Amino acid sequence: MTKHEALKKYYGYDSFRPGQEELVDALLAGRDALGIMPTGAGKSICYQIPAVLLPGTTLVISPLISLMKDQVASLNQMGIPAAFLNSSLTSGQYGETVAEMKRGAYKILYVAPERLLTEGFLKAVAEISVNFISIDEAHCISQWGQDFRPGYLHILDFIRRLPVRPVIGAFTATATREVREDILALLDMKDPMQMTTGFDRPNLKFTVYNDGNKWRTTEAILKEHEGECGMIYCLTRKTVEEVCMELIRAGYSATRYHAGLSDEERRKNQEDFLYDRARIMVATNAFGMGIDKSNVRYVIHYNMPKNIESYYQEAGRAGRDGLPAECILLYSGQDVVTNQFFIDQMQTPDGMDEEAGAAIREREQERLKKMTAYCLTNQCLREFILGYFGEYGDGYCGNCSNCLTHFDLVDVTETVRNILGFIRACPWRYGMSTITDGLRGKMNARMGKRGLQENPYFGSCQEIPVYQLRQILNHLVLEGYLAVTEDRYPVVRMLQRAEAFTEEDVVQMKMAREEKKSKPAFEKKSYGKNTGSWSREDADPSLFEKLRALRLSIARDEKLPPYIIFSDKTLVHMCILAPVTREEMLQVSGVGELKYEKYGWRFLEEINDWKKSEKDKK
Repeated sequence: MTKHEALKKYYGYDSFRPGQEELVDALLAGRDALGIMPTGAGKSICYQIPAVLLPGTTLVISPLISLMKDQVASLNQMGIPAAFLNSSLTSGQYGETVAEMKRGAYKILYVAPERLLTEGFLKAVAEISVNFISIDEAHCISQWGQDFRPGYLHILDFIRRLPVRPVIGAFTATATREVREDILALLDMKDPMQMTTGFDRPNLKFTVYNDGNKWRTTEAILKEHEGECGMIYCLTRKTVEEVCMELIRAGYSATRYHAGLSDEERRKNQEDFLYDRARIMVATNAFGMGIDKSNVRYVIHYNMPKNIESYYQEAGRAGRDGLPAECILLYSGQDVVTNQFFIDQMQTPDGMDEEAGAAIREREQERLKKMTAYCLTNQCLREFILGYFGEYGDGYCGNCSNCLTHFDLVDVTETVRNILGFIRACPWRYGMSTITDGLRGKMNARMGKRGLQENPYFGSCQEIPVYQLRQILNHLVLEGYLAVTEDRYPVVRMLQRAEAFTEEDVVQMKMAREEKKSKPAFEKKSYGKNTGSWSREDADPSLFEKLRALRLSIARDEKLPPYIIFSDKTLVHMCILAPVTREEMLQVSGVGELKYEKYGWRFLEEINDWKKSEKDKK
């Protein structure tokens, strides 16, 4: 069987996506390979096709139980024998899986990194032929990565204990230069073929809101995505509980996930979301890594994450099927304070000296500053993210809130003079809220106690709305005039550039043009210039719902998540092509021969029945 025959037979695709074929070729030729591809770009195919075609058993080292279960279920549905070994198995199940592995029953075996050096596993692996090892989520091996996992440091020791060194493949969605160098060095990769397909996800629309009312904004977003699956990320367990409760009270189908729940409740809630029994998952960052749910149409970050790597990975869980999806971040200054608290509480990992631990915390501080800058910038949001990973475009994507907002260049010099004058005349340093209140002349007990009404600039900006004053203050921080301390109670201090400000200096900044609207505007058709994909709007809604209902019925009978049967993208393509024969159904993206024999014929019957009913209506 050739690589193209395997791609069609098992996955139902006629051609590889960018970067996939080069990685497959390298691995089949016996060369190590590092693939850095965005979420949804098809990394798993890059190691699964070589695993099918190479002799022996392929080991896939993976960090999470949920990821393993998802991948193994999908592979078995496609007709590729696969299994996993992790702590979710009983001793009996584990022993049975090992016995089957020794018998050569599996082409692909998923295993957690912590299990590699256990005596039982080393003994079992010595009895089989391992020609290829793939490391998924490879950024976990780097202390500079956002999900550093000490167990990944044992991978090289495990490889060196094998009688013959296998081909090594490493894959991740997000990796800065330092992380890439760590992956190559810590896995001792030999002359690897390196493929970075780019970090861009053109089907994702990026939006940042800073309007102060997160719940109201969330409600507006959910109304635009009624009946669709989505995720809401929160920084703390408390916020998860509060948001989930509000959603349930408002009549939404929602569930929650965080480390404070029992293992059983987390498992149940995760399955409710994966099986579409709950439409919305509210969670901390403990949820989502390795979740391959393809029909997530939006990801809301109720709070700002700690760094851009985490944000892009979590936001990237939207639109994995390639159809348009939205990534929305609701920012507030308190999010910065909360993230700073988490950084301050970071413990030095076991086996690492304090100096290295301090370096990690310092690096996290810099990442937090970059994440904050993303929330405050007026430049293209996509360009900001891609620039962080070392990619640069034309500065306009047409598919983010900044590119879709009309900005005017405004002279704010006079306001800046008042702001700097107020700060300079204060006897002590204060936070942004106190400075904003003083500039607007807001008289209260706090002002009186501190004597700020005596400041010559008190009330000098009373005609300027609070949100605009905050925008200007944030602009001064980004431009290096002011700094906000990283204390528990952050205060604003002037930097050299502000101290040197003169009468001749001019400050201009881009400000959004005022538009009258009662709620955030979400345009379903504003998917930008580069999506290169059809969307739900291209499918007949009645046929799509019939196919989705059939998929759900099959999934319940098979006890599988619906997207493992067929993705939304495949259902949409069925609606567009409306096949009437087996040959035509096999032209649908995502329908392979084995999937057709299992399920495709039932969808074909449903389409033919729908066509007859539509004809009868006429």
